[in-house]
Amino acid sequence: MGKGPLSFRRLTSIRHRKKGSSVKDDAQVSATSSPPPPPPINSGAPVVGKAKKKTGGARLWMRFDRTGAMEVVECDKSTIIKRASVPARDLRILGPVFSHSSNILAREKAIVVNLEVIKAIVTAEEVLILDPLRPEVLPLIDRLKQQFPQRNSLEASGNAQQPPLDPESSEGLQSELPFEFQVLEIALEVVCQIVETSVEALETEAWPVLDELTKNVSTENLEYVRSLKSNLTRLLARVQKVRDELEHLLDDNEDMADLYLTRKWNQNQQTEAILAGTATNSIVASNLHRLTSSNRSASMVTSNMDEDDVEDLEMLLEAYFMQLEGMRNKILTVREYIDDTEDYVNIQLDNQRNELIQLQLILTMASFAITAETLLASLFGMNIHCPLYDMQGVFGHFVWSISAFCIVLFMATLGYAKWKKLLGS
Repeated sequence: MGKGPLSFRRLTSIRHRKKGSSVKDDAQVSATSSPPPPPPINSGAPVVGKAKKKTGGARLWMRFDRTGAMEVVECDKSTIIKRASVPARDLRILGPVFSHSSNILAREKAIVVNLEVIKAIVTAEEVLILDPLRPEVLPLIDRLKQQFPQRNSLEASGNAQQPPLDPESSEGLQSELPFEFQVLEIALEVVCQIVETSVEALETEAWPVLDELTKNVSTENLEYVRSLKSNLTRLLARVQKVRDELEHLLDDNEDMADLYLTRKWNQNQQTEAILAGTATNSIVASNLHRLTSSNRSASMVTSNMDEDDVEDLEMLLEAYFMQLEGMRNKILTVREYIDDTEDYVNIQLDNQRNELIQLQLILTMASFAITAETLLASLFGMNIHCPLYDMQGVFGHFVWSISAFCIVLFMATLGYAKWKKLLGS
């Protein structure tokens, strides 16, 4: 995490450094025990890879929890629905029908993530990744392996030695994100890397092809540009879908608050503890008063937590929203360059077309002048007696006179066309 220029870790560390002691008090109030690691899906069942008959509708899933444990199993829809407590319609979003859509849906106990090739269900304890053996999904799994085992080893060594906490280490604990947000950040980072690679490949391919088209307008170059424009349109649609989904979340604080699964789990644990404590008391009125006061204090703490948590998630989403916005601007720049190149090519073609029209007009005027001379020759070629036939030596003078008249007629017509600006200068 935090390798790119829009690292969320650095933003949160700066913000916590500014808040000071007030943030430390809120962190101490909101610090609760993390959810216990969930049991394996196939406890007591054979592991995938052994010979077994596939059940109807079963798909390949990978379970990865906050302790770093993972397993690859084949599960049907009913197993995933019971495991993640998501409605059946959400599994359709992860299916092939909606493979080109981008969604981040908040449910009561899970987050349904469908971003590009990454299709997963994230809970407060684990993440279920669909089709983990696809080459496009392997970077996500590698990032999860790098993130959580390293963090778990540091926590284990810290619990064993228990060194004194200094301000820097306490600041790092405050900036630690919940499990679901860390998984969401890794998924967004992987998606941004995939899209950025496609954008760079598009830019590398676009500039030479467009420059060649300006020099040589041929069918082959036009076909390259057509294919390039189709790829650009598809890539822009992909980036736009992810960007619009992040923008939708950023515009609604309630949707962002629903994504905080760890906070929901902590609130449920506090509510169960309060109800269990009030059940053992004997005086009902005193219990109601204590419950009311505790609920008020819990609501005050929760409201403070909600504001900070929504701000943390908002900063995370804004970082990747800005990164996607930059990629979108790059794609739009390439598209504008393609449009400019097309306009330049059209101007060239229009210029050539105008030159052809001018040439055709000049030839038409020349044909008109020659036709006038041909008309006179046709008249004298008829079998009609004329006194000029009896005159000696008049034929040559007559022919040269008619030819000069035709040349004058052509020049007069050409001058008239230029005077009317029918021909270029």
